[in-house]
Amino acid sequence: MTSLSRNARVAGLLYLTLLTAPLRLIYIPNKLFVTGNATATANNIAAHQTLFRLGILSDLLTGTMAIFLTLALYRLFEEVDQGLARLVVILGSLMVTPIYFLNTLNDVAALLFARGADFLSVFDKPQRDAFAMLFLRLHHHGVLANEIFWGLWLLPFGILVYRSRFLPRILGIWLVINCFAYLAVSMTGFLLPQYQVKVWNIVSPATLGELAIMLWLLVMGAKERQPLPAAAA
Repeated sequence: MTSLSRNARVAGLLYLTLLTAPLRLIYIPNKLFVTGNATATANNIAAHQTLFRLGILSDLLTGTMAIFLTLALYRLFEEVDQGLARLVVILGSLMVTPIYFLNTLNDVAALLFARGADFLSVFDKPQRDAFAMLFLRLHHHGVLANEIFWGLWLLPFGILVYRSRFLPRILGIWLVINCFAYLAVSMTGFLLPQYQVKVWNIVSPATLGELAIMLWLLVMGAKERQPLPAAAA
């Protein structure tokens, strides 16, 4: 195995660790959250505290592994374009990871209110449920803010893949499209939240670009770059 292919597979393996993210993003909301019903949602969180705590851990793990992933991608692409490779690290981890970590505090607060700890007895049950729902909504908006960077980092990443000559160019194009898909969902969530689900349903196939590049890096690795043909005299 060449060093280039080895670096690609290491990046793919680190990318694989980000698959913990859907636990908090998709599974837990579908399992525990009841739209428009703060009491039912708080009761579900209190009854499934371990699952909810795992969601918090999944956010922390995702934010942490994003750092190692982008550093691995920097190592893979630094000879293609060092400036773009640095931009991948900045947008893909230095901006994303702090938001992940700060956003877990919203879930911690929601859990505290749902559990109804003794020091919160000053609030009655409906008030605690409402506060729990408030912090869950804040977490959702933190995700929308982070989606801006989930999208932006894919732009330099996609350009690097396209220019690399050791990965299929179609994957680079797909990543660029994936970038604008995330940006569309984020902007819709802030400006026209009533259409967010509809926009997501439209653009969701584009977001499979990350899954495609992850699997390619992990399974196929990278081929050695072929030298450019010498210019004719």
